[in-house]
Amino acid sequence: MKSIFFHFQGYRDLPDDFTTKYNSVWVTPPNDELCDPVKTGEYFRQNLEELEYADEMGFDGLGVNEHHSNGYGYSCSPNLIAMPLARRKSDAAIVVLGATLPLYNPAIRVAEEFALLDAVSGGRLVAGLPVGSAMDTVGAYGTPPTQVRPKYYEAHDLIKQAWTRPGPFPFNGQYNKLRYVNPWPKPIQKPHPPVWLAGGGSVETWSFATDNNYTYNYLSFSGYVKARALMQGYWDQVEKAGLDDNPYRAGFAQIVLVADSDEEAEKLYFKHVQNFFAKALHIPPYFGAPPGFMSAESMRFNMLKGAKPAGPGPYEQTWADFIGDKRIIAGGPDRVIHELKEAATSLRAGHFMFLMQVQSMDTELTKYNIKTFAEKVMPHIRGFWDKQGYVDHWWPQGAVKPTTTARQPEAVA
Repeated sequence: MKSIFFHFQGYRDLPDDFTTKYNSVWVTPPNDELCDPVKTGEYFRQNLEELEYADEMGFDGLGVNEHHSNGYGYSCSPNLIAMPLARRKSDAAIVVLGATLPLYNPAIRVAEEFALLDAVSGGRLVAGLPVGSAMDTVGAYGTPPTQVRPKYYEAHDLIKQAWTRPGPFPFNGQYNKLRYVNPWPKPIQKPHPPVWLAGGGSVETWSFATDNNYTYNYLSFSGYVKARALMQGYWDQVEKAGLDDNPYRAGFAQIVLVADSDEEAEKLYFKHVQNFFAKALHIPPYFGAPPGFMSAESMRFNMLKGAKPAGPGPYEQTWADFIGDKRIIAGGPDRVIHELKEAATSLRAGHFMFLMQVQSMDTELTKYNIKTFAEKVMPHIRGFWDKQGYVDHWWPQGAVKPTTTARQPEAVA
């Protein structure tokens, strides 16, 4: 099992009345009222400090992503965050999950920047190529919902060709028309960096993963129990495609909060969990699922398999509610180890994106979470799938698996 410290980089100081005063955390929260540029600079310095600390503590990978016009996770340029991580002397993978392809015109920009990251890191890049959320593609960037997937597929083809064909060559697509495709440099990894997909419920992404032999990563805040139906759909597609059941074909994002005991975990993290589920996921349906963004098949699947009954709001829920339905995995080391092994088995996932800085958590508490996990949990889960003989064919060629819990990397001059 690969442990990836994944930082979704939210705004840490949303006001207490946010959910009653504002209609959404995404697309429309007024920037002059809510987003202080000075605080933003400090938050992103903290984000980098936390990512670097996770590197020092021996995580297999460091993960970042891209979102726009929001307080949930507002890293609008993941490659800017990834570059200082790439230049460190380290063996951790740089998991950019990812660059939202429909937002780039022309998409050759993604091919260039990913290749540069791969070169600087010494071949440690994971190239995440997500379709993107409706809030980003449709809401923030104004892409017509029915054009999101066609733009995505064309951008994907352009990037793959840019990495694998000798340049210069022409590319004449519907959305990308280039007389000369000739990126400098091309990636170190051959034929190209491993490509990971990110899914949130569209069934088309499953077949795209199997058609191209990519990994499928389910990014959800519902927890691993509710994720089983969707992940089983993916594994059914893997079997239908005649591929093997290597768990490294799959990944999952999971909030994990560790302390010395179950009681201490509740004391330290409960208010941050409530804050996150109340504010960071405050998104109305008209932004999350505009008509035409998701296919009829995906809508049908989500209505039948993913529907959840209405219940009390996050501030009315107890710690037992959050850990009881496995939205979060939290507690003392023994509890966390047990539930992570259960999650890996039930989802058959080899890559785990661990979300360990939850919105309003400060750096001191985040580092405590990272350190406790690295020292008391990671050694017990690291070889979970390797002991069964599975090989991770989707891991960067330059990211050597750590042999110790902690490293002391230094910047490359």
